[in-house]
Amino acid sequence: MGFLDFVTRFGSDIAGSLVVLDVLVVGGTLVWVLQTKRETMSAIAWSLTVLLVPFLGALLFFLFGSQYIERPLRRKQKKRSAYQRLDHGGEGHAATAAPGGGVPERWDTLARLGHHGDGFPVTGGNAVALYHDGHPAYDAMLAAIKGAERHVHVQFFIFGNDASGHRFMDALCDCARRKVEVRFLYDSIGSYNISSRLLKQLAAAGGRAAAFLPMFSPMHRLRVNLRNHRKILVVDGRVGFTGGLNVGDEYLGGDPALGPWRDTHLRLEGPAVHGLQRVFLEDWFFATEEAPHGARYFPKPASPGKSLVQVVHSGPDSAYKAIRETYFAGILNARKRAWVASPYFVPDAGILDAMKLAARSGVDVRYLGLFRPDKWIPFLAARFYWADLLAAGVKVYQYAPGMMHAKYVLVDGEWASIGSANADNRSLLLNFEANCQFFDPAVVAEMEQAFLKDLEVSVRLDPAVYAARPLFGRLAENAARLFSPIL
Repeated sequence: MGFLDFVTRFGSDIAGSLVVLDVLVVGGTLVWVLQTKRETMSAIAWSLTVLLVPFLGALLFFLFGSQYIERPLRRKQKKRSAYQRLDHGGEGHAATAAPGGGVPERWDTLARLGHHGDGFPVTGGNAVALYHDGHPAYDAMLAAIKGAERHVHVQFFIFGNDASGHRFMDALCDCARRKVEVRFLYDSIGSYNISSRLLKQLAAAGGRAAAFLPMFSPMHRLRVNLRNHRKILVVDGRVGFTGGLNVGDEYLGGDPALGPWRDTHLRLEGPAVHGLQRVFLEDWFFATEEAPHGARYFPKPASPGKSLVQVVHSGPDSAYKAIRETYFAGILNARKRAWVASPYFVPDAGILDAMKLAARSGVDVRYLGLFRPDKWIPFLAARFYWADLLAAGVKVYQYAPGMMHAKYVLVDGEWASIGSANADNRSLLLNFEANCQFFDPAVVAEMEQAFLKDLEVSVRLDPAVYAARPLFGRLAENAARLFSPIL
């Protein structure tokens, strides 16, 4: 029987079966959507996707939308609680639970929001160094790794198989050969092309490497929506780094398509490092079943500086989104100015309303984003929201020289949040992220100077000109923003 004969004879039966199967798949997926999506707009967006795109809509939700009921996340929650119980009352817990004190009354709400749930308190006595370019940040991180005596804990979303990746891996291998404990954690999606030769090189030297939620693991299945976007380096439990930089030549301006790379990274020394240490070790415990704890990993902290710092972490394994709440409250708390930098800007309704309300109240609200995008769909979706910002009086700038990858919020010269979290739904609701809150005018002043310097080489959007942009572009923006729940 030929193909045409087969279609003629059984075509109607196949079509009927597919219709019945689609009804069953759509019905089951809609129940799944309604049970897992608490935010109304997200539930509506996914319901429409499932209804209007037969089969593919359900597959997209399976891959990108169902993070809250996933078995890996329930396991992550259990591992996090188990690690905290394991270390409860020990050196690590005592070191991270000591109150920082000294937070001005006006910012007490932000401190409480950061500490809520299983968060960390504000700690005093920290020394902070800020890096606005990849080269000095890499040099500082490599110097810290070279000086390690007990352990080095490394976690990146992207770890490139290039000169930068080899440079870092060589430094880690040198540590491992000196009998320094090396633990290297990478995200299986962001670092999908990591070289197996690099991992074998580390193992041969005596270090350990692990992937966070391996993409093709039978235990975790194919889950491209669960991403560990944190960038953490902790050396001997005393020095920590975090921020926006991953490891790759592009972060040093090595990609001609993106041009110069503008980022913000930071070095911490003092009690706040214990927060970064615990975030890393909880992730490591989840990935490997190994739970390092105690005074070796949480030594009694010194107080080398004066900065009040609070580590704030969030992820899809927690219903409470600490970084999102601190961004929201920080912007609403602004009286003079609220400046936001993020390469990707696809906010939820709350963040968007906070920025618009602040601007309409007379606050100087500015947003710095991309001129030269690396990802077109998030960029187009962001442009849709820029129109709302401009209409409310927010000043919108596009960084012209190259890639603007820094992620931070600055308020009134007194408060800042800097780290790995973008101002988009993916970072604030879906990803595992880590930021630091600073209640330190000196740190905020340095960040403001860097922000103003960036504005000098940025293009400010004219609201009238932007409103008259071509229809085709506006249609593309409207189409892209439909993906907002997962961008």
